[in-house]
Amino acid sequence: MEPEVLLVAGRSGSGKSSVAFELSARWQRFGLAHCLVDGDNLSAAYPRPASDPHGTALTEANLRAVWGTYAAAGYRRLVYVNTVSVLERELVTRALGGRARVSGVLLTASARTIRERLGAREIGSALREHLDRSAAAAELLDRAAGPWVTRVGTDGRTVEDLAAAVAAASGWEA
Repeated sequence: MEPEVLLVAGRSGSGKSSVAFELSARWQRFGLAHCLVDGDNLSAAYPRPASDPHGTALTEANLRAVWGTYAAAGYRRLVYVNTVSVLERELVTRALGGRARVSGVLLTASARTIRERLGAREIGSALREHLDRSAAAAELLDRAAGPWVTRVGTDGRTVEDLAAAVAAASGWEA
C-alpha cells in the first residue's frame, strides 16, 4: 500500500513542533497509526559535507533510513515537520521509495505573533538572527508553496484547535 505523508511547514515560531506533537497525541487517542519525524534532526551535523552544504543529501538519506525502519514495522502514515517541507515534496517522496500520497499544511503567523513566540524562547543576540531567518522563510514559503498546500493561520488559536485543522487537511480521519 502506498504511504501517506503529511508535510507540516512554516516559519520559525509558527507552531510546527507544538502542532505536530498535539496532532500526534490526537491521533494516539483515536488509535490512528502514524509516525512523526522532525526534519531538522535529519541534517543536524557539523560541519556538513563540502559536497552537501545545505544538508539536503543528509536529510534525504536519513529520512530514507528512518522511513525504512518505520515501514518495516508496518507504518504507512508519516507526519514530516520541517520549515520548508512543503517545498521538498519530491525529496520526501523519493526517500519513501518513489511513491506516496502527499498532503501539505503551511502554518502561518503574523510578524507580531512570531516576535512574541520567538522572544519567549530565544534570549540574547540570537533573537535578531532567528527573526530575520523566520521572515525570509515566510516570504519564500508564501511565494513558493503550491496551491495543493493548505494554509492555516495560527494567530490567537489554541494548539488543540490547530491540530484539529491540520488533521482535517490531512484527510486521515475520514
